[in-house]
Amino acid sequence: MRVPVLTFLGAAGTVTGSRFLVDTERARVLVDAGLFQGLKPLRQRNWDRFGVDPAGIDAAVVTHAHVDHIGYLPALVRDGMSAPVHTTAGTADLARIVLPDAGHLQEEEADYANRKGFSKHHPALPLYTEEDAYTALGSLRPGPFGVETEIAPGVHMTLRPAGHILGSATVSLRLGDAADRTITFSGDLGRSHHPILCPPAPIGSSDVVVMESTYGNRFHDDVDTLDRFGSAVSRTVARGGTVLIPAFAVDRTEVVLFHLRRLVQAGAVPDVPIYVDSPMALSALAVYRRAIAEPAADISPEVAASAREVDLFDGGRVTEVRDVEQSKALADLHGPMIIVSASGMATGGRVVHHLRRLLPNHNNTVLLVGYQAVGTRGRMLADGAGEVKMLGRHVRVRAEIVDLGAFSVHADQGELLAWLDTADGPPEVVYLVHGEPRSSEALKSGPRRARRTSDGRRLPRRTGTPGLTARIDAVDALWSAATTCVAVGRVDRRLPH
Repeated sequence: MRVPVLTFLGAAGTVTGSRFLVDTERARVLVDAGLFQGLKPLRQRNWDRFGVDPAGIDAAVVTHAHVDHIGYLPALVRDGMSAPVHTTAGTADLARIVLPDAGHLQEEEADYANRKGFSKHHPALPLYTEEDAYTALGSLRPGPFGVETEIAPGVHMTLRPAGHILGSATVSLRLGDAADRTITFSGDLGRSHHPILCPPAPIGSSDVVVMESTYGNRFHDDVDTLDRFGSAVSRTVARGGTVLIPAFAVDRTEVVLFHLRRLVQAGAVPDVPIYVDSPMALSALAVYRRAIAEPAADISPEVAASAREVDLFDGGRVTEVRDVEQSKALADLHGPMIIVSASGMATGGRVVHHLRRLLPNHNNTVLLVGYQAVGTRGRMLADGAGEVKMLGRHVRVRAEIVDLGAFSVHADQGELLAWLDTADGPPEVVYLVHGEPRSSEALKSGPRRARRTSDGRRLPRRTGTPGLTARIDAVDALWSAATTCVAVGRVDRRLPH
């Protein structure tokens, strides 16, 4: 009998580009199809030939609707993948917003390169088109949490809530042809107390775990973060300035609005106008509102109950900015205000225009409320850059920059290890992915240290805890087209590719 093989096609030694392949004797299953983001060498990998023939994939699963996990799907479908793409209902709803937008941006970037003549390709072409994205949506097969489904011969999938964004899931694949070997993919894990969603579900029984490590070297301080968030808004309002919040359109915008409403209601921040300037974020907000009203299975019961009494996202001062002219008109407004706009790492979108206008004024503040990948404008601002290049010019940074990484809906080191502890027994091996090397290495050594929760409390050590006894490997960086393969049937042995 052939030993199942796990191949890391991305998200190794870097946070983005989630792509994992599981080969068994009778099937080939892809878990996630994400875009690489950040530094140019990483972004260029999106143009590399995919590791296997897309037409040979029997089934695919996507963990959630962020582009670094689902954004390569249109290219695969265009290039011949006809396999069903399994996911949750929440992810399917958000993908219908995210993927066409990603295709549209690809076309815009190619058109801009052709008009300005800076591409070495003539003509410059998009990675895929908006039409490709709409075609790929037809491959989605939404399914429920907690139900085992055979998605390919001998491969049985179970999706469980991951608590990261609406619809996000961990994926367990039971390989029936391999004496019931089970491999679990964390996707992106959420916080133990996401303000809107249920916490990540326990792992259950798993022989191999592939776990994210984005914040493997950090412990979030939630109380301090909300205090800093409120203080930054109050300081800026007192100066008569504008607070600009680059926020991911999916989930981060909802979390920001949720906290702003509560802080205003508590009198912790001044009640000033709030403008949400992102059509995609507004579409995602509508999906969240519907999911809360149902409520969806991964919505916190407390949140669903509260939503019957009040609007969780709008205390009466939120204005939805949908068209370009409305967005431009924000520059003509005077007085303190808050602008929430995408993208979250300031790599593109309307927020770039706001940054060019607001960064040179010391009265303004930019609040960074999520992970900022290496090579992005957001990371440059977080690292204290004195100027950043955008829209063809260098812009001086005089505005106050406040990095609130703990605002992230990624689990921190303590929460990642606590989730690992939910396995029924110690996995034979844990592979760390979705992290920069220092984050993965810190998490790898984490089980040998005293562990604490995000608010500083020491985590209890349990007898037989997987995090203390499982072998943990940080998957090496993949800076070329090379991939790394491991045998799932005999996890102590690396296979040549």
